Amino acid sequence: MENAVPATPAEGAAAEPSGPVWRFLLKPRWLGWHLLMVVSFWGMLWLGDWQLHRALSGNGLSWAYTFEWPLFACFAVVFWAKTIKDEFKVKRGEALGSAQSEASLDDLPVNVKPVQVAAAGPGDDEDPELSAYNAYLARLNAEVKRRDKWHGWRS
Repeated sequence: MENAVPATPAEGAAAEPSGPVWRFLLKPRWLGWHLLMVVSFWGMLWLGDWQLHRALSGNGLSWAYTFEWPLFACFAVVFWAKTIKDEFKVKRGEALGSAQSEASLDDLPVNVKPVQVAAAGPGDDEDPELSAYNAYLARLNAEVKRRDKWHGWRS
């Protein structure tokens, strides 16, 4: 029999985290965020209830706020959950560097793709008034840059 050599991970491979991944949620920074989330959530629901009682007593404007505050509370919960989900991805090493790969991991049905815009050349302007206006703006920009270069920013 041959001597068995234990397999070692490749040099460039990411190391597996020791222990459960969720432990970051118990760090003081995250506990503070959780507390802020709970207080904010209940505070926004309380404000919605307060506006409901004002609306029932005759204040017509409070009807909008009656529904707005609970909606804000729901937005806060969704933001909190997405933040935790993204942090789990980072801790597991699933976070990818490019915008295209991050867009493909998102739960949304829309993919964001970068768009490259070509700058217009000097002959592309067909309108002489537009060309004159662009030249005027370029001259003003050059004057401002020249003045800032010599005088510097003043406080």
